Amino acid sequence: MTAADADEELAATLATRVQEGELRLYELEEHTDADTAAMARRLLLERETDATLSTVGDYSFDAADASGTNIENMTGAVQVPVGVVGPVHLDGEAATDEHYLPLATTEGALLASVNRGCATIRESGGATARVLKSKMTRAPVFRVADVAEASEVVSWVRENEETLRAAAESTTSHGEVVEVTPYVVGDNVFLRFGFDSKDAMGMNMATIGTQEACEVVEAETPASLVALSGNLCTDKKPAAINAVEGRGRTVSADVEIPAETVEAVLKTTPAAIAEANTRKNHVGSAKAGSLGFNAQAANVVAAAFLATGQDPAQVVEGSNVITTADVRTDDEGNESLYASVTLASLELGTVGGGTKLPSQAEGLDVV
Repeated sequence: MTAADADEELAATLATRVQEGELRLYELEEHTDADTAAMARRLLLERETDATLSTVGDYSFDAADASGTNIENMTGAVQVPVGVVGPVHLDGEAATDEHYLPLATTEGALLASVNRGCATIRESGGATARVLKSKMTRAPVFRVADVAEASEVVSWVRENEETLRAAAESTTSHGEVVEVTPYVVGDNVFLRFGFDSKDAMGMNMATIGTQEACEVVEAETPASLVALSGNLCTDKKPAAINAVEGRGRTVSADVEIPAETVEAVLKTTPAAIAEANTRKNHVGSAKAGSLGFNAQAANVVAAAFLATGQDPAQVVEGSNVITTADVRTDDEGNESLYASVTLASLELGTVGGGTKLPSQAEGLDVV
């Protein structure tokens, strides 16, 4: 019997034991390696549902690299087509020169559209981008007796921010607390902690550090912790506070495109683009009550996140984008289009999370 045959036999036995109630799905890794456990789950599902899972089971990485850290009850992997756009020239302080951008999507024409934009930027001499803020947040909610007690807690927090900073930073060798902002609603006190998480996306870092600081608040004030996340953070939900105060990275980028380039590459005029942006992205979005004032930022953010191992759910905040477009005229009467995007809450990192998975790590290497 070959090793592969032995693995298949063991997987079949484990699948049967789950069907008979001897084992639970999450216990399989206790009896075999991660790849064989995934095979057992596929066999179980094929028996129970009549599905065929051969493609899901055809993946290139070691299941142990993902199982337990990036996924539970792993059965395999879903493949999303990955393409590339660019190069695009960027002046981004930390990232300069020309870059190719990997994008993973199932939406046809998305990369063609983005690539046309990259070509336009390239023909215009490049874009400028800056990270304006770096602040991953976690906002616990505390219970107090009344508004007077809430005021007492807030006063203590403002006078002892350095104490809270020291407690939170004791849990990490990289993260720094940049702010602690109190909010009161009746007998609820929220403390919105902001962390500079360096190269990590920072959600776990912020959560662990905030937990440590909360223990200090409970020990020194009348406040009682109710939830480590009080939804004022705000994670993976549309929220005006992220649009105003930012979360993760607040990034702004712009480019000035000569009128002849707009006409040659985009087949229109600066005035037409500026008008469409105002009437659609600004007036239309305002009428709809949108938090994002843009055309399709979520498509690009989602594709970049999938290709580089970011948390796809945080596309919610990543699409919180304002696009501006104006016609400019120089002293000689030459027109150009000034365009910018400002992403208020782009939550991403180059270490941790899904970035260590082999295909996603390759995507980051391309960038």
